Amino acid sequence: MAEPIAAKPPAVQQTRAVTAASATPADLVRYALESGADLDRLERLMQMQMQWEDREARKAFDASMAEFKLNPPTILKDKHVEFKTNSGVTAYDHATIGNVVEKVVASLATYGFSHRWIPRRTEGGMMSITCVIKHKLGHSEETTLEAGLDQSGGKNSIQAMSSTVTYLERYSLLAAVGLATKDQADDDGHGSDGKPSADETWMKWETQLTSAATADDIRRIRAMAGAAFEAIGDVASWNQFKVLADKKKGEIGGSAQ
Repeated sequence: MAEPIAAKPPAVQQTRAVTAASATPADLVRYALESGADLDRLERLMQMQMQWEDREARKAFDASMAEFKLNPPTILKDKHVEFKTNSGVTAYDHATIGNVVEKVVASLATYGFSHRWIPRRTEGGMMSITCVIKHKLGHSEETTLEAGLDQSGGKNSIQAMSSTVTYLERYSLLAAVGLATKDQADDDGHGSDGKPSADETWMKWETQLTSAATADDIRRIRAMAGAAFEAIGDVASWNQFKVLADKKKGEIGGSAQ
């Protein structure tokens, strides 16, 4: 007598769970299609997912940047520059681009950040550099600085452009992450002679010029900046600053003289 054949258990349909934490817009569309959703619902689901991902990426960016700020790298000014001008000798210290990048980029990478620069020429022959800081989850933020060509020290046109690009790359990266360089001898923001350095003088007055809202503001800032650059003997930076002031004046109207 043949043994009875055991009945097979009923097949169990496996339901795929789509979780908010791992779903992509494509996952949500596929799930909604299987559920018979209409086009409007599909579009809403896709929009919700993308908005959620954007919020999570921004939160991750802010959290990682806060961790970076808890232990920021120390960037010392490692190069001395000195050259003759018509009014005397200009001398100052600054952090080289290699020093800045080595310290800042290595530290940023620890917290999931990368960076890149976008150069461009603006109207009037100015150079503009945009520093993009991007987090591993996708959120990015940009900082843009611009300046005229650095004609100091007898540079030719190529050298002048290269000098300005290097300058803007260095300071756009520092501005993007909220760091400043320090002097080798002391860290009070001044050189060994007690005067503000050329870099700090530039950053101070460029910041004030950027926030100027009226032609009167520009004239006042221009006059004070001129005295500050004269005090440290930095004619080249003063000439660049005047170009920025004229450009700002043209944007809001009025005379900056």
